[in-house]
Amino acid sequence: MKIKHWFWAFILPFIVACSSTKKGELTHAFTNNLIHESSPYLLQHAHNPVNWMAWHDKTLQKSKAEQKLLLISIGYAACHWCHVMEHETFSDSAVAKVMNQYFVNIKIDREERPDIDNLYMTVCQLTKDNGCGWPLNIIALPDGRPIWVGTYMPNKEWLESLNYFIKAQQNELPKLEAYAEQLKQGIQSVGQLKLTNEKPIFDKKDLSFILENILKTIDFENGGQKGRPKFPTPGLFDFLLNQTQIETGEKSEIRNLNSEILRGVNITLNKMANGGIYDHLQGGFARYSTDSIWKVPHFEKMLYDNGQLISLYSHAFQATKQPVYEKIVRQTMSFVEQNWLSPEGGFYASFDADTAPPERGGAQGDKGGEGQFYTWTKSEIDKLLGKNAPIFNDFYGITEGGNWEHGHNILFKKTDSETEQGNSIKYVAKRNKTSEIQVETIIEKGEKTLLKARNKRTKPQLDNKILTAWNALMLKGCVDAYQALGEKHYLNLALKNAHFIVQKQLQKDGKLNRNFQNGRSSINAFLEDYAYTIQAFIALYQVTFDEKWLFHAQKMAAYVLVHFEDTATGMFHFTSNMDAPLVARPTDFSENVLPNANAVLALSLWDLGTLFEKPNYTSKATAMMQKMYNRAISEGHSDAYFNWCMLFSKIVNPPYEVAIVGKNAAALRKELMRYYLPNALILGGNTEPALSSERGVLPLLEGKFQESETYIYVCQNKACRYPVKTVKEALQLMRQ
Repeated sequence: MKIKHWFWAFILPFIVACSSTKKGELTHAFTNNLIHESSPYLLQHAHNPVNWMAWHDKTLQKSKAEQKLLLISIGYAACHWCHVMEHETFSDSAVAKVMNQYFVNIKIDREERPDIDNLYMTVCQLTKDNGCGWPLNIIALPDGRPIWVGTYMPNKEWLESLNYFIKAQQNELPKLEAYAEQLKQGIQSVGQLKLTNEKPIFDKKDLSFILENILKTIDFENGGQKGRPKFPTPGLFDFLLNQTQIETGEKSEIRNLNSEILRGVNITLNKMANGGIYDHLQGGFARYSTDSIWKVPHFEKMLYDNGQLISLYSHAFQATKQPVYEKIVRQTMSFVEQNWLSPEGGFYASFDADTAPPERGGAQGDKGGEGQFYTWTKSEIDKLLGKNAPIFNDFYGITEGGNWEHGHNILFKKTDSETEQGNSIKYVAKRNKTSEIQVETIIEKGEKTLLKARNKRTKPQLDNKILTAWNALMLKGCVDAYQALGEKHYLNLALKNAHFIVQKQLQKDGKLNRNFQNGRSSINAFLEDYAYTIQAFIALYQVTFDEKWLFHAQKMAAYVLVHFEDTATGMFHFTSNMDAPLVARPTDFSENVLPNANAVLALSLWDLGTLFEKPNYTSKATAMMQKMYNRAISEGHSDAYFNWCMLFSKIVNPPYEVAIVGKNAAALRKELMRYYLPNALILGGNTEPALSSERGVLPLLEGKFQESETYIYVCQNKACRYPVKTVKEALQLMRQ
């Protein structure tokens, strides 16, 4: 029997690239310097024929010594188009020959080095009208000044671009130098604040202006912000929910505004919970939806999204008591713990959007590709669920032709925004002439059956690096889930993660590390690592009354003030003065999916200043807000500055300082924390010794302990009401 020619065309490249020496052991035709790195993304490129190097001083020195252009390619492990370009282009020996001869080639994991990514992404945004994304590819002069930026491109176009710049370096170097200098000036100007000597007058009425402008951006039909694609922006909706508890103007105006805010928040959270962006079988959210209705996700799952969304849904459950929000929190917490919790107590970074086909390690029968792990054909579901399939298919919008591409279906509950008609339990039961209980039972059993079948598929690749900033967001998610649901296990997860950060990432002087993998850290932390961790530790203190978390937070804040401050503006650089300089030292103030590090730091300085009665901290936070007032408040673009708006709200509506002191402090704290109290700082202790240490006493607790009673002190601006004994009385004092 003859072997068909297509077999050799398909399998020969794989045989050439790697051969088996012992069972389970592979030797590769190519190995480059990335083999010494720990990042899973960099290791994905370690056997390319391209002579990739990591971003190190010796790499830059090599470029200068050989006077070769830098070719910098930035991506991340869960990036679909990064994989496509790796297979199509960077695995091509002919392309590699050109890259190796004329360039010093650098691969960067954007999640490990967001400073470099931010720098060159700024160049992309300056030079391209649209199309900025990953992989982000840069050609730069040997000193790092960029002369060209592009994203994914097919093999042929890539070679054409390379050849253009090879000739340009040979024949038009002065022009390249001039253009590089022009771009450098543009990079340095981005993010610079227009400083003014005038200090704005902060007024509560500005909050109504902020909220009205943000509400104009909300999609009240599909949730989220208007347009497509749709990214969850948890911080924005957390701010909106926060404001429903705070007076922003006249009483009637407040009621109307709060009603609209809650409507927008609920529509958004319900639509995301029903959408394909949510994993209905196991919990957890994908990074974004490619459409305007949350149906078709980009299937990668990221820790930073899920940590923040756990916080948002926890707060929403506290505020509304809607059972669906509790379900989302529990499922997503379970997903994170089962899939991303490391033995050390850290949380891993992400799951890939793609799964590998059999020829690249996937299971036999799996085709591989983007979203294949999560999607289903109708025939698969019919076979698995039998007679129950019609109701399950009706509920999740499963069709013979598929509700996605190539006959595949995404589990998607299409409902009306206001009435929850459509694929809701009630209307599926009505259409199928059965009871709601029967539908619920079929859906629940069907989900378990599909999950069991899905677990036999090849899982998307895990990026098992641990990033401090993302861990801090998840740590706060654990704390917020514990507050909302009272589940002690969530607190234990938070404590385990916090101890990991202290033991593995935090040094005695307050310095943090950015990453952790294979028992080591190799990168200094950035501003976001400090800001998010400080905020998470403040939250952890409030649910434990263990003041060591506050003192760790204070130590990190002190380190940031010394090593990150931009003395010219009073704001903070993204990188410390301990790091090797880049072409420009990035500073950023706006927000998107990730909270702005300057804003989160300012919020934390305000809280630390309040708890420790350190006016220099609160003054610093106020000064930062004054500088941001025009951008964040008066110019009407507050949806891009929501944590700055949160800070503004704290300044004009100072938080309640609620001290719970006495032998029953823990029980009263647990009762109080089930309520949604975004504008309160909770502190306390159950014995006199617990209120003090060699580091001092929290000023708000001094003189309040009594042996025989437990009291709750509700204070504001250091002025305390008469102490009360019950949570109900304390809540009344905060609502007067």
